[in-house]
Amino acid sequence: MMGGRFTKMVALGSAAVTLTGVAVLGVAGTASAAPHHGPGRHERCQVVRGQWVPTWHPASRDRRGEWRKGYWTRTWVPAHQICIR
Repeated sequence: MMGGRFTKMVALGSAAVTLTGVAVLGVAGTASAAPHHGPGRHERCQVVRGQWVPTWHPASRDRRGEWRKGYWTRTWVPAHQICIR
């Protein structure tokens, strides 16, 4: 009888902790997604167009343990804003 109550209390306690953690993460996610209202007082910003940039992939081993040499690929970097203080 006592073991069943204890198990139920532990399960309810862990559920409460999980719900609290999810609520805290939800608030933090909302705060970080808040929009920025333009550059600061001493900032200069410019928009950089999207472009292909060369990316080096270093030598490594594959899943079977075979050695693969390094290689270059082109990676697309979308348009973004760069601000200099």
